[in-house]
Order: sequence, then C-alpha cells, then structure tokens
Amino acid sequence: MSGGCHGACASWGMTRTNKSSFQRAAVLAERARVMRASPTSSEELLWARIRGRRLGVVIRRQVPLLGRFIADFLAPAQRLVIEVDGAYHGEGGRANASRDAALVRAGYRVTRSKACSCAGTSNSPSTASA
Repeated sequence: MSGGCHGACASWGMTRTNKSSFQRAAVLAERARVMRASPTSSEELLWARIRGRRLGVVIRRQVPLLGRFIADFLAPAQRLVIEVDGAYHGEGGRANASRDAALVRAGYRVTRSKACSCAGTSNSPSTASA
C-alpha cells in the first residue's frame, strides 16, 4: 500500500467509482456530440443568432446536465437553460415539466421556445419560463 492520503483513501474504499454514472455520462456526452453535429433547423437558426457572445454572455449548445439531461443551449454563468421545443419536445409535456423541475431544483432557470418562433423574423424568440 502506498502512503499518503491516496493510499489511505484506497484502503478505505474511497476511490471506488460508480461505473454506471460514468457510463451514463459517457453516453450523454456522445449523444450531445452527435446532436451538436446535426442540429434541427430551429436550433441551427437560433444558434446563429446567439453564438459568439452576441448576447454578451457565453452560450454553449447541447450540454449534458445533472447526469441525465442534454440542454439545447446553456448560459453557464447565468445558469440559464434554453430549450427549443420542436416535434420531439412537444410530445413530452409531462416529461418536460419533470425535467424542468429537476433543473430548477438544481438552480437553473429554464426557458422554452417553440421551434416555429425561432424561425420567425423577430430578433428574439418568444419564451416561457418554467
């Protein structure tokens, strides 16, 4: 056994990892990467409007959160999640509410925008906060 804290922690079993959480994180990260590579037309249009600190804040897209969800867009410093609700999101009203509640409990603000409003001519999407 090696000395120091790491050796002591290892002997007490403190370095064990929950493989399922690591596997889940890896799966989410891969899904997010795939989703970034193939955005919906609404996500692509909104991203073109908000990328590059155009709103004065850093915004990331398709970000794994809480080990369970992938946010369409995230302003990390503001803890703001922006979701573009297309056909996929529209079908899961109850799931969206549950997801939003979990994000709010974790300290995020959630804003949802209908996919059609992102394609409109306005400079800012219409939103509803959860």
